[in-house]
Amino acid sequence: MHLRCSDGQCSTLLDIRDRALSCPRCGDLLEVGLGPGPFDADSLKQIWLERRISSDPRDRSGIWRFREFLPDLYDPGAVVTLEEGNVPLLAAPASSRYAGLDHLWFKHLGWNPTGSFKDGGMTVAVTQARHLGATQVASASTGNTAASMAAYAARAGIAARVYLPQGAISMAKLAQSIDYGAEIVQVEGNFDSALERLLRSAGPEVYFLNSINPFRIEGQKIVVFSLMEQLDWKPPDYIVLPGGNLGNASAFGKALQELKATGLIEKVPRMVVVQAEGANPFVRMWQSGIPRLEVIREPRTAASAICIGAPRSWKKALRALQFTGGLCLDVSEEEIAEAKAVIGGEGIGCEPASATTLAGIRRLIRQKKMDPAATVVAVLTGHALKDTDYIIRAQKRPVSSIESQISGSGV
Repeated sequence: MHLRCSDGQCSTLLDIRDRALSCPRCGDLLEVGLGPGPFDADSLKQIWLERRISSDPRDRSGIWRFREFLPDLYDPGAVVTLEEGNVPLLAAPASSRYAGLDHLWFKHLGWNPTGSFKDGGMTVAVTQARHLGATQVASASTGNTAASMAAYAARAGIAARVYLPQGAISMAKLAQSIDYGAEIVQVEGNFDSALERLLRSAGPEVYFLNSINPFRIEGQKIVVFSLMEQLDWKPPDYIVLPGGNLGNASAFGKALQELKATGLIEKVPRMVVVQAEGANPFVRMWQSGIPRLEVIREPRTAASAICIGAPRSWKKALRALQFTGGLCLDVSEEEIAEAKAVIGGEGIGCEPASATTLAGIRRLIRQKKMDPAATVVAVLTGHALKDTDYIIRAQKRPVSSIESQISGSGV
């Protein structure tokens, strides 16, 4: 097991304990290179199924239960877990009708312990941080990464520092980070400004936990293993996910490559990445046909979780789309708000960034770029309670009016 450059044309290998975040030769991001196995697909499926009734803390985690595809570095008692990853695959008939699809499911990662998909990656990355003897971890964030890192760092007994764009994140997310004991550094500007500040100021004693950390990607990829198990190992035609810093797109691509290579799935679903129109550098690059990302200096979208103008994982995400024959598109603020209301009206709920998936699917159906008979899984990355201010604003009613309705209803 080792770290390797994610560019397939570069042969650079590093020790698995190296704290580097990029290849010293070409500058591309790193990834964890796992051993070859040997793995037998049917045996693995049975092992993972049997672990469901185990009392081992690793087996109660929906991430570590699939640990044959995670770094094999840690003693059982050293794993930092909050039993993350056990999230549902929900049928969505109302959303299906809205999109114009026959078959749509939501994989709701907002049902993780801290309310977002970040927990899947953080359980592995913080475990690695403790394995390396780190005394402090840090990340830049639009809110979800900060909350997740703070929780897992607290669980591990490691100090946490988060860099947040001042005035540009949900108060609910900020409150989580404070509740879990993180040190808060507010930075003037957007997420990209916060990330630059962190990269400039963090000393060698700090272990960096944004999604360019390859151990984050290892945890996040397991979502796809869990999804395939829920589908009885029959892949959907499409997996649709929001696009911000593009760590999830990178992780899902890696998972699909490993699943196909091991024989756990026979076909590879097409990945679809959806961005907001005001924060769409990846879509612009995709549409141009030139593999060079042009940074958006001032990204704008009310879906704050994906308000990122300089996604660091774009090369990995591009390779993931190329491998799966996927595509990407952007949607308007109005489309996001409408889709979010539909998901909420179905009793599921999500944060605004998650609703880009339904909005994107609806547009693809209308443009006849997706077959209405296709089987589609949309990934919801955050819980509705992550950004309640957005919900109140969308109603165009004062908070006092809504509170009086609740009070009068006897709830």
